[in-house]
Amino acid sequence: MIDIRAILRLMERPAPFEPIGQPIWRDEYVSRQLLAAHLDPNTDAASRRPETVGRSVAWIIDTLQLKPGMAILDLGCGPGLYCQRLARAGMNVTGVDFSETSLAYARKQASEEGLQIDYRLQNYLELADKNRFDAALLIYGDYCVLSPADRRRLLTAVRDSLVKGGRFVLDVTTKECQKNSGLRAWFAAESGFWSDKPHIVLELGFCYPDEMVSYDQYIVIDQDDIIRVFRNWCQDFTAESIRTELESGGFRVLGLYSDLLGSPYQEDSSWIGIVAERTQ
Repeated sequence: MIDIRAILRLMERPAPFEPIGQPIWRDEYVSRQLLAAHLDPNTDAASRRPETVGRSVAWIIDTLQLKPGMAILDLGCGPGLYCQRLARAGMNVTGVDFSETSLAYARKQASEEGLQIDYRLQNYLELADKNRFDAALLIYGDYCVLSPADRRRLLTAVRDSLVKGGRFVLDVTTKECQKNSGLRAWFAAESGFWSDKPHIVLELGFCYPDEMVSYDQYIVIDQDDIIRVFRNWCQDFTAESIRTELESGGFRVLGLYSDLLGSPYQEDSSWIGIVAERTQ
């Protein structure tokens, strides 16, 4: 029998970044759907389209003046879309991700191409490398899903992993990117993204405008009355707030952009692309 009171509790407004459920990429079934979304060339749902990824890698190589043999770290590398392109350009690439499904695909692709890429199944908050990498990447808003405490932890780990003067490339969302906060909807399906069994999905979103935080929550109830909860937090930034946060973490911002293609930064941009340098 479905526990209605448990569902009602899940629909209450939580404190920002309050943890619940499990990460979406750790669910065995959903992680396979996420991989398919990463690899879909016709959507930006999980990864940007292949042509955009290719242009972004080319821009990063040019902007950072990366040379063959340099050590590059890709955090949240997923199925290796950026790692593969960097390795083809002669870089020594390390990819870190928490999804076994995505890394299994990435390793298979690297093996088939003969690319020497070090893929690690690891929480990148636990990164322990010291003075090793010439550049680190954290692409497609991964920084935004972290709580303030985890962002501080990440910046320390990334800073320590870089050589002095090493570069950190990331992108974050602005308030222009979040349009669905406050969403309340439900649907039923025989099978789909969330389950291969008949199920109901309750979608819920909240916005915290003072903190520039929002979240989307998905309560999945399958035919066996099993309830699974997935919650995606998002911290939005302004140019000033991301600059301040990076500087407090030991970085100097070298450039702000509207994307990771080098487009000039505009105040009404949905994204901010950042190139920063380790200073400490």
